[in-house]
Amino acid sequence: MSTDSDKARILAEDTATLHKMGYAQELARRMSGFSNFAVAFSIICILAGGITSFQAGFSATGPGGVFIGWIVGSVFALIVGVSMAQIASAYPTAGALYHWSSILGGRGWGWATALVNLLGLIFVVASVNVGAYDLFTSLILGNIFHIDTSHWGLWQQFIAVVLITVSQGMFNHMGIRTTTKLIDFSGYLIFFIAIVLTIALLVGAQHYDFSRLVTFINFSGKPGGNVLPPSHSLFYLFLLGLLLPLYTITGFDGAAHTSEETMNARRSVPRGIIHAIFWSFAFGLLMEVAILLAMPSLHKAAAQGGNVFFDLLDNLPVALPVKYLLYVGIVVSNYLCALAGVTSTSRMVFAFSRDGGLPGHKIWRQVSANHRSPVGAIWLTVVLSIAATLYSPAFAALAAGCAMFLYISYAMPVAAGLFAEGKTWTEFGPFRLGALSKPFAVLTILGVLVLIYIGIQPPNNILISYGIGLVVLMVVLWFGVARTRFPGPPVSREAIEARMAEIEAEEQAVQQGAAD
Repeated sequence: MSTDSDKARILAEDTATLHKMGYAQELARRMSGFSNFAVAFSIICILAGGITSFQAGFSATGPGGVFIGWIVGSVFALIVGVSMAQIASAYPTAGALYHWSSILGGRGWGWATALVNLLGLIFVVASVNVGAYDLFTSLILGNIFHIDTSHWGLWQQFIAVVLITVSQGMFNHMGIRTTTKLIDFSGYLIFFIAIVLTIALLVGAQHYDFSRLVTFINFSGKPGGNVLPPSHSLFYLFLLGLLLPLYTITGFDGAAHTSEETMNARRSVPRGIIHAIFWSFAFGLLMEVAILLAMPSLHKAAAQGGNVFFDLLDNLPVALPVKYLLYVGIVVSNYLCALAGVTSTSRMVFAFSRDGGLPGHKIWRQVSANHRSPVGAIWLTVVLSIAATLYSPAFAALAAGCAMFLYISYAMPVAAGLFAEGKTWTEFGPFRLGALSKPFAVLTILGVLVLIYIGIQPPNNILISYGIGLVVLMVVLWFGVARTRFPGPPVSREAIEARMAEIEAEEQAVQQGAAD
């Protein structure tokens, strides 16, 4: 058991590591290793993507696509995650991917990584909150209170998303202590609900036909409820179905973005990333298997489109209070998933603004002296994530965009590390991949290229306009403004040493404000 002196020593080491990278300890370092894991695990949330995007996998190639696809997608996510964990162990900052890319690939590469990562993170919060709204109307209002919401449209969704996201911003505004308690609870809740749901589905299954798990059926077009356009290529459809695991198992950079609030960050953050992916893979696979086995008829389930999961829940052989508990638990898990997403996104916005990366950066990098939280960044995150649901209110497009843009941002520092390792990158943390480092980096890059192809296919081709718009915006901003005005993070020894007086002043200001 850690003593107070051990905690003080670890805190001093964490702060010294942050100082060596040119940053002040402004945020409150109160998160344990479990809390850091819980951030990533909560954003992944198998009860969010594993449910709301289930039909993306099932309507592609049926049960075999879901089962095999979950394994393939999860293994890829784990390769990406351990590659990121190695860099996080060396550079544990709130800027995370942006900061890593700047150190390993240069100021411009870091700036581009920041914009792509920010867009992906905004899509996380937006897509999960839209999914939470859909689940709330179906499971809570419809199944518990028997309210007919079939005539509700975009305005009802918009009002609900505003209320949901603003409440998540308020919890985050109150400080990492409050947020951590909610996120820790979320970690336990996901485990509990996933286990109960899996058992209930298996108990209610009419038969245990495990051959389903390796049976591929083309459910594109009308047979699959028109979730996907018709196609004769099972391989192509299998690739499209990978959006189920890749959308679900994403957002694990949240562990890295909360590095400056985590004790023993160089060790805790890599563990948080890896454990969040592994346990999401394991429990998610069991849950998806239970859903597949519980279906009375595969073809009828496919034809139902997005309603198949709700019908399975309705027919669970459990007492009504247990069923209601599952309904509420699933909705709350989705809410807390997006709350953790606000935490992660706001830390990235704070870190990028701290280095002058966003217009109005002095506002977005402000830290509340009372709550030690980046309040400006939190509320910018709230506004941007709400706005994302207006341009693309469809959940499928938001989910595909989340997966595509986040994994691109994951690959960017990993790609930079591939070329910098052993050359300009010579300082490593306690977690190392050794001989696997470069092969895993190559697999990450190749996998993300495949994901880009998947992400822009119908019905998600709206993302082409997002991608083109982002590229055009980055080119205009970089050559018009950022190339000459964006200083980037302090990388050289001279730049870091020059910041020491400023670091001391920033820490004293926060401590004085807290005392007052």
